[in-house]
Amino acid sequence: MSFTHLDAAGHAHMVDVTLKQPTVRTATARGFVRCSTDVVAALRDGTTPKGDVIAVARIAGIQAAKSTASLLPLAHVIGVHRASVDLEIVDDGVQIEATVGTADRTGVEMEALTAVSVTALAVVDMVKGLDRSVVIEDVRITAKSGGRSGDWVRPGESDPGEASA
Repeated sequence: MSFTHLDAAGHAHMVDVTLKQPTVRTATARGFVRCSTDVVAALRDGTTPKGDVIAVARIAGIQAAKSTASLLPLAHVIGVHRASVDLEIVDDGVQIEATVGTADRTGVEMEALTAVSVTALAVVDMVKGLDRSVVIEDVRITAKSGGRSGDWVRPGESDPGEASA
């Protein structure tokens, strides 16, 4: 097995995608922030001390998708042409889904994962004063489309419908 991010001497390097043709690509990721019933109630009532948790977290996730290359040393700088972050308050926490799209030489899986991760971190930051035991769980890619490997949906996940756009 060879690793694309290692050169012949075993040193890390950025993969050269210069000669690849840009194609339309999307990726969707999901994650979950597990919260106490008190936090869920405050989220639903809009009574969290720091303000609108959902709005702040959504913007943080979108910004994170656009900042992925500055956070991950071997990620390519790509044009993020689409980034959506959806949050749903449920009985035991907040479900997060992010979809990122581009027309570029490499995929946006890391951008979608980064969006979900930072969205979850923003939720934690906004509610940690109410409950320090909040937990981020199950951050994963659920679907992707485009590129050399084509379309893929994680077994057991519903297709978000957007990953095939």
